Formats: sequence, C-alpha cells, structure tokens
Amino acid sequence: MRRILVVGSSGAGKSTLAGELARRLDLPLIHLDRHYWRPGWVAPTGAEFRAEVAALAARPAWVMDGNYASTLDLRLPRADLLVLCDPHRLRCLARVARRRWAHRTEPRPDLPEGCPDRVDLDLLRYVWRYPRRSRPRVLAAVAAYAPNLPVRRLRGRRDVARFLDGASKRH
Repeated sequence: MRRILVVGSSGAGKSTLAGELARRLDLPLIHLDRHYWRPGWVAPTGAEFRAEVAALAARPAWVMDGNYASTLDLRLPRADLLVLCDPHRLRCLARVARRRWAHRTEPRPDLPEGCPDRVDLDLLRYVWRYPRRSRPRVLAAVAAYAPNLPVRRLRGRRDVARFLDGASKRH
C-alpha cells in the first residue's frame, strides 16, 4: 500500500487515523483541508483546487484525508486502498464538539493558518446527514472510478485498532 485515501464524516477520525497511518507506514501525509482553505476560510476556485489535487494524487506515495467529493474522480483511481471512517453520527457530533473545545486556543494541525476551528449549523447538519447523503456518494464514486479498489469500513475504535495493527504488520 503506497497510496491510502481516508474519507468519512467530520468528527469521524479521518485526520487522526491518516496521521497515524502515515507515521506507521512512513508515508507522506496530505490533509486536503490544508490545500483547500485559504486564510479566513476562503475557498479556491474549483479549477484551482482540482489542479492542486491532481498534482497531489499523482505523487508516488501518500496517505490523504479529506472528502471533497468533486475530486474523488482524481483520487480514487490512484489509491491502493480507501478507508471509510464510519462511526455513528452521534459519536461524530460529540467528537466535533470535543475537538472544538480542545482547539479553542491553538490551531488544529490539519487546518491551514488563518482558519480557526469552528462549529456551525451547516457542519452539524453535514455530520447528521452524512450516512444518508455523503456515504452513498462516496461508494458510488468508488463503483464509477475505481471498481476494484479495496474499501475498509471502520465503524469504531476496535475496527481502527485492528486495522492499524494489520497495517503495521504488513509494512
């Protein structure tokens, strides 16, 4: 495994898992939020971001976390494995709140400078709706762009621990 894509709801543990995978497997870590957002939470144009993601995905090795459905067509065909972090939405909501509290005075390492962590109604709606709206889109994109791509769905801490243990042993 040289290119691992990690997706899931906000608060699902994507960034934490991606960081640990990158460390254990000695692979470069790419947090897509750091490449998407500009200071002040300013979004790039779609073309700018697609070009940047295409360049990132073309690299020979990475662990990449982030959803950004509009770029799955660029990332999925390059990935060796898709990891879907998929805990219950209530757990995700609790983690979003805990993360916001933990980073109230210091920036999150997976966000760019000038983008302090925030929780708003749109984010909470996204987390609540993820299982019905976004997860099916991810799986449809896999079927469309990388039908033979292995998918590991991690629903809880035990799944994550087993997955990390197995990844370490294979490396």
